[in-house]
Amino acid sequence: MESKIVTTKVPEVTLLFWIIKVLATTLGETGGDSLSMSMNLGYLVSTGIFALAFVIAVTVQIRAERFHPLIYWITIIATTTVGTTLADFADRSLGIGYPGGTAILLVLLLASLFTWYRTLGTVAVHSVQSPLSEVFYWVTIMFSQTLGTALGDWTADSLGLGYLGGAVLFGSLLALIALAYYRTRISHTLLFWAAFILTRPLGAVVGDLLDKPLGQGGLALSRYMASGVLLAAILLLVLVFPHRPARASVPVHE
Repeated sequence: MESKIVTTKVPEVTLLFWIIKVLATTLGETGGDSLSMSMNLGYLVSTGIFALAFVIAVTVQIRAERFHPLIYWITIIATTTVGTTLADFADRSLGIGYPGGTAILLVLLLASLFTWYRTLGTVAVHSVQSPLSEVFYWVTIMFSQTLGTALGDWTADSLGLGYLGGAVLFGSLLALIALAYYRTRISHTLLFWAAFILTRPLGAVVGDLLDKPLGQGGLALSRYMASGVLLAAILLLVLVFPHRPARASVPVHE
């Protein structure tokens, strides 16, 4: 049976992809805290604002006929900002704590992946070629971003590692995943989602390291300034460097 190469509407997974992903997750932390804390809007109102932005961004992304790097990364930023305030609302406002929030979000993430797999037969990135697969993709990402926020805060605060210790922990785990990618036969799809999830708590603790008070182990930088610098760096990397869509081989029925 012959096959043809088709492009998807998600980017090829390269080193540049992971650099922008970490910057975006860090921006999600500082940006989310800017609205909920610095502007004193609270977690619930901030979540509503970011959720609206997320729905709009996902709608634009799904309706686009081809891969647009800027639209894609705006949507990623939307998932990570709503993930920040949603996790904070669940952990703090609802009073279920970091362990409870992490457990609930892990179940939701696994349920999303399981439903996606049972429906379409794969959760690989290169399979994101239809509106339905895109819906599964973005719902899964939103849950992973929210889980990562709760996990990062739990590690840094409740487990006592601090922001720098949390960054070292999650950075080390990502290095191990990279090693497994090149040195083992573990499913690359499994390793991708593991890395994708772990970049979020890394961004969470790095974001907190930047803007939390000195007395809490942070650097006390302005949330607005940190968010602006991170956004500028992301735009630079998206607009200056070439971004290719992920490609997949699909069978051609004659």
